[in-house]
Amino acid sequence: MELIGKLKIEEAVFTFIDVETTGLSPRAARVCEVAAISFRGIERVGTLAELVNPGMPIPTEVSKIHGITDVMVAGSPAFGGVAPQLLAMLENTVIVAHNAEFDIGFLKAEFERVGLRFPRLNVVDTLAIARKNWKFQSNRLGKIAEELNISNGGWHRALSDVEMTRKIFEHFISAFKAAGTVTVEDLIKKSGGYTS
Repeated sequence: MELIGKLKIEEAVFTFIDVETTGLSPRAARVCEVAAISFRGIERVGTLAELVNPGMPIPTEVSKIHGITDVMVAGSPAFGGVAPQLLAMLENTVIVAHNAEFDIGFLKAEFERVGLRFPRLNVVDTLAIARKNWKFQSNRLGKIAEELNISNGGWHRALSDVEMTRKIFEHFISAFKAAGTVTVEDLIKKSGGYTS
């Protein structure tokens, strides 16, 4: 991780992640969709978008938010079937998520359930960046996208949310670079990032 910190921002691989879940608690609820896209500079180097069978019913009120139903996930793999590909994507990358603690909390719990350990990685949270460095009317992902004139169609589905997070991140990075942010380490300090 120290080595990644020394990389210039455009040399590092950033993996944007988002999960949709059956509820709000990683202990009681489960992941029902996971998406990740990895970029080095402007080059996309990996994509994962999978519905996940949570092994429990998805409450109707939660389905109304993300649109994922029990029928949609019935034939999908359990998290253990998705975990190896996700782990491979995360290796030696910097994670970017909006409200990262939520997504990482769920991923850590899911990895633990299948006997795997979530890797220690640098994490950049676009929600923390927005709160610390900008004054948006609302710091919700869709609202930030709206204010920055970024398309937010399909909001609340994992792949749309990671694409939106990436575009918002690119906006933030441009401003940081203009202010002298060069390396991943600079970015972590400037953004209030942390290690998972």
